Parts: sequence; C-alpha cells; structure tokens
Amino acid sequence: MKQFFGRVLYVLRSMRIQVLIVFLMMGLVPLYIFSIIITNAYESRLVSQRVDELQSYGTMISNLVVSSGYLVDHDSDEVVEEAAQIAEIYQGRIILVDQNLRIIHDTYGLEDGKTVISTEVVKCFGGSDGKYINELGEYVQLTMPIVNSNKQSTDGVVIMSFSTKNLHQMADAVKRQVYIVLLILTILVLLGALLYSTLLARPLKQITEISQGDMSVKLNMHGFSEISSISDSFNQMIDVIRNQDTARQEFVSNVSHELKTPIASMKVLADSLLSQEGMPEEIYREFLGDITNEIERMTKIINDLLSMVKMDKNTSQVEVVNTSINDLLEQLLKRLRPIAAERNIELIYESYRPVMADIDETKMSIALNNLIENAIKYNYDDGWVRVTLNADHKFFYVTVQDSGVGIPEDVQDNVFERFYRVDKARSRDTGGTGLGLSLTRSAVLLHRGSIKLYSKEKEGTTFTVRIPLTYVP
Repeated sequence: MKQFFGRVLYVLRSMRIQVLIVFLMMGLVPLYIFSIIITNAYESRLVSQRVDELQSYGTMISNLVVSSGYLVDHDSDEVVEEAAQIAEIYQGRIILVDQNLRIIHDTYGLEDGKTVISTEVVKCFGGSDGKYINELGEYVQLTMPIVNSNKQSTDGVVIMSFSTKNLHQMADAVKRQVYIVLLILTILVLLGALLYSTLLARPLKQITEISQGDMSVKLNMHGFSEISSISDSFNQMIDVIRNQDTARQEFVSNVSHELKTPIASMKVLADSLLSQEGMPEEIYREFLGDITNEIERMTKIINDLLSMVKMDKNTSQVEVVNTSINDLLEQLLKRLRPIAAERNIELIYESYRPVMADIDETKMSIALNNLIENAIKYNYDDGWVRVTLNADHKFFYVTVQDSGVGIPEDVQDNVFERFYRVDKARSRDTGGTGLGLSLTRSAVLLHRGSIKLYSKEKEGTTFTVRIPLTYVP
C-alpha cells in the first residue's frame, strides 16, 4: 500500500515538473523565436530604410551633376558641397565616375583621377537603369547610373558607400531591451507555473496521509473537469480499498472465531472428562462423540478455507476439460440423496438435452454441490429440491429450486459474502460455515459465468447459474 501511494506521490512531483516544461515549451519558446524573428526583421527594415534614403539622395546628386555639367567641366561647387554634406550626414563616401570609368570626384579625396573597374559600374554603363546594393560587413554600397534625360544616355555613375554600424547598434539596443523583457517574462511565467502546479497538486498532498494508513481522507478538488474526475475516481478507489480492508479484518476475525469455537468446545469437554473420575461409559461416549463432531466441524471450516484460497488464485490455474454436465449433476445428486432421504426430501432432476461444456470439473462440482446441499439443509422435512439443466447455443443453465425456508429480501445481497449467515444459530446447527455461497460465486466467476437469486421467506429459494459452453481465458 505504502509503495503504491509513494509511487503516486512521485507521479505528482513529476506532474509539477511537466507543468513547468509545458509552460516553457508552449509559452516561452515560441515567444523567444517570435522575438528573434521580429528583431531581425527590425534590423533589416532599418537597413532597407537607409538604402531608400540613400537612393533618394543618389537620384538628387545624379540630377544635380547632369544639370550643372559637372561631368564635362568638373567644376561645380554645388555638386561638391552637396556630396560632402550627404557623406558627412551618413558617415559615408560618395564617388562620381565619368564615361571613361575615371573618378572625377571622391569625397575622401583619395581616388581622384583613378580608373574604376567594377562589375556594378560596368553594368550601369551597359544600359541598365537599376541600382546595385552590396552589403560589405558594416557598410552598404549603392551604385546608380547618372542618366542624361535629354540624350537618353548614361553619362556617369554615382557610387555611395555608407556605414550601417549605427543601425546595427540601434538594433542591438532594441534586442537587449527585448531580451530583458523576455527574461522578466520568463521569471514571471516560471513563478506562475510553479504557483499553478503547487495549487494543482496541493489537494493531492492528502495522499501522504492515506499512504500512512489514514483511509478516512477524502480528496476534494474543484476546477477543471479532468481534475474533478481524478478526485472522484481516487475517492472511489479509496472506498474500494477501505471496504476491502474492512472485509479483510472481518474475514480474519470470522476465521479466528470459527476456529476458536470448536477448539473451545473440545477443551471444555476434555476438561470435564479429566476432572471427573469413574463416570459411566455412556457419558464418555457422549462427550467423545461431541468432541468428534467439533473436530468434523473444524475440519469442514479448514477445507472450505482451503477451497476458498484455491478459488482466489489466478484463473491461469483453472484446469478446463470438456465435460458432460449431465453426468456431473447425476454424480452430485447420487452423493446427496442419502442426506435428503434422512429428512424425506425429494430430489428431482430434469435435463432437457445432453450438455457438453469446457469447465474445471473440481471447481464447478464445489459450486453446484453447495447450491444443492444448501437447498437440502435449509428445507422443511418432507420437502423437495428440483435441479434443472438446459442450454442454448452459447450457455448452459443450472437451476436449483427448493421448497425451503427462503431468504429475507433485505439480506439477499449479502448471502454471497464470506462467513455471512442469514440465521447464525440455525446455520451453525446445520454445520454451515458461511463460505459455501462465496465459494460458489467465485467458481462461477472463474468460468466467466453469472449467478442469480430469487427467494421468498417460507416459500423457497431459486438459484440460476449461467456458464459459457466454451471457456474464454
């Protein structure tokens, strides 16, 4: 029992860990992924906006170069000042290239007069009016053609190189803020998950009390329907365990009492014989006869207990053989007729057809013998007992009907319990131990069958047993 509930507590602790993992996997992991995607998109958007701004300024410089004729006379303070101002604002570099691929102006003043051999520059002169963007580390290079709208020709190229370091720094700052927020959210989620799992498992801590033997504890959990269902199921299990424990205690008590009674009687009789000398032989015989009867009674109790233990064993020990039920009943009735004849009770056997079935002959004999023997014992003198056998394509049916004293309706549900007797004094007089019907039901259930009872006081009792013709393990 303690090992079982210890296992349950271990499962509950694991459940708390699983709740935390679920919160992390279902809440934080997608949030982290989404944050990374958003911050990367933000950084790309910053660079894209910078490129759009540079493109606008590149178009403006291109128009200014064409209108001022700077590519021809290389003399325009406006072009130089505008290029220098834009380069300073964006911390970059602007280079103007003429048709001969010669640099006519470099805001850095390092490459003036030199020739440029660049794939992007060549493509611009090749008739393409597009722009070319290269991201080189923390720099973006934008190459644009200088188009003369009057001549419909490309007169030169503007190369604009600008640093994106400040943009990356801005993006990194945003990422840091996002990560700080995520860290705070992670802590809050973990605390929330821990609190939730604690509240979820708190009612189940009562299992600790149950594991230490307090079966009066009841789980009382409300909230989700699944939790309430678990609570109800667990309470039902506790009730079953409590009932089984009560039955076990009653069983041990009954066994002790049943075995102690004949032993006590034998001791009293033996002490009486020993304490008196010179008693007549008739008294000795009477006392020894009483002792013999008590020994027989104790032997019957022990045999019934052994039979009950065998019935309680695993069904894998059922020795099934295809048996004639007709022959089995005839043998049982032949054995019991002398007992019935002592009280002039008529045994009637009715069989409607030959019946062959897969049964454990020993266990089924015990079951049917108990029913017929009880019908004889708890009958009136000059009464009758009718045993009927019938079958269909799936089951065979044995009905045992008597004209006896009957069973009160309010106790009919208890007659299959171990050691239960309707009338204890009368049962003890007839040699009953209260185990017969319990053994019968166990044997019937081992065969995957069923047993029903109908009885009315002073009018008799009818037991109907239904057993499958084919045994299914």
